[in-house]
Amino acid sequence: MATTKAAHQRAQAKAEYNAFLAQCPSRQLLDRISDKWVVLVLCALGGDHAPGRPGAVSADTPLAMRYSEISRLLAGVSQKMLTQTLRSLERDGLLTRTVTPTVPVTVSYELTGLGLSLHHMTRGLRSWAQTHMDEVLAHREDHDARTP
Repeated sequence: MATTKAAHQRAQAKAEYNAFLAQCPSRQLLDRISDKWVVLVLCALGGDHAPGRPGAVSADTPLAMRYSEISRLLAGVSQKMLTQTLRSLERDGLLTRTVTPTVPVTVSYELTGLGLSLHHMTRGLRSWAQTHMDEVLAHREDHDARTP
């Protein structure tokens, strides 16, 4: 009977995409988009880093950026991690990778409509983290001082 119940829960999770259910496929997507590098790549391609940059028409206009531009912008990201992040975002349909046959080959990345809709959410997360970091650090200090 437990197998039937588990199978039913899996089917329900898939049908409803309820992330609170263990077998829900949306949990994989939550794992992906909660990664710091994903958030930062989305913010970079969304133009959050340089409102005056050529091509940054508005907050709703994604930028096309080359790999090297993204890499320079995201301090501390390894080549392997950036490559994996960009590939996974492309696979999920959140960005497009455009190869231009020049010498050397030019590769650029740009948010899709789906990626832009997620960027609006991640922009808020990044902004919240930057705005409230002093408060969080103060709470950490207080907590650590009380903890034996």
